[in-house]
Amino acid sequence: MPELPEVETIASGLWPMLAEQTIESVTILNDSSVEGRREALENYVAGREITYVHRRGKLLLMDLSIPSEYEHELPAPRSEYPLQLAFHLKMSGRLFVYSADTPPARHTRIIFDLSNGNRLFFDDMRKFGFCRALAPCDYLNWQFWQQLGPEPLTIKTEDFVALFQSRRTRIKAALLDQKVIAGIGNIYADESLFRAGIRPDKPSNEISKKSLGLLHIKLKEVLKQAIRECGSSIRDYRDAHGDAGAFQNNFLVYGRTGQDCRVCGEPLKTEKVAGRTTVYCETCQK
Repeated sequence: MPELPEVETIASGLWPMLAEQTIESVTILNDSSVEGRREALENYVAGREITYVHRRGKLLLMDLSIPSEYEHELPAPRSEYPLQLAFHLKMSGRLFVYSADTPPARHTRIIFDLSNGNRLFFDDMRKFGFCRALAPCDYLNWQFWQQLGPEPLTIKTEDFVALFQSRRTRIKAALLDQKVIAGIGNIYADESLFRAGIRPDKPSNEISKKSLGLLHIKLKEVLKQAIRECGSSIRDYRDAHGDAGAFQNNFLVYGRTGQDCRVCGEPLKTEKVAGRTTVYCETCQK
């Protein structure tokens, strides 16, 4: 599943292609690819300009213009018009911009026709991903959004430490919990814990403030490096231009079970933490 660096990379790649474009029409080809109020996506998005593309956690967000006060005879109150489109790519979701008249592919689930003639396709082979239109009322009704934790790149280190010091769950499980901290998945949890020298199965409340502060520093380092290298491509992930990421070439532990640690030379171990395969070094992560 694309994590914070991959979604950040896709958003920054899409924005130049979508800037100041108006969505002329929305065509839904697969009902399960829409969450929330279908009528908001189907009926109230057309005619809105895309004003920005960015990220929150693992969600890709498209900001939309709102109807002006001069637009009369609207079919619904202005408060029901979406302010954003939220995409969760899950395992295989992709957003690509195609030229005019490009027909939908086998796995195209939603089509957005744009004012310059191009088409934005939401493709999703496994149908796990979704698009959700968010008007003011929708934010309050979407529990996932309401419970989403702070951003790891912007939270202060002292606040990061406080988040984890009060938790008894194992540190990797806490990092993966989107209610605790947003955007972290299996890859960047393993990589940051290794760089900080912390075992992934250690209870969060047994880790010193100093070590948790170091973990935050290393987590930010890993995320920023992965963003510079356009994310990690393991299977399905591609950026907005269809290119693979490169950070997988720098993995120190993730996916390297049984191989020698690149720091101490000892074989890397694996176990399950929070239901996820976890790779670590017994020597470097005491």
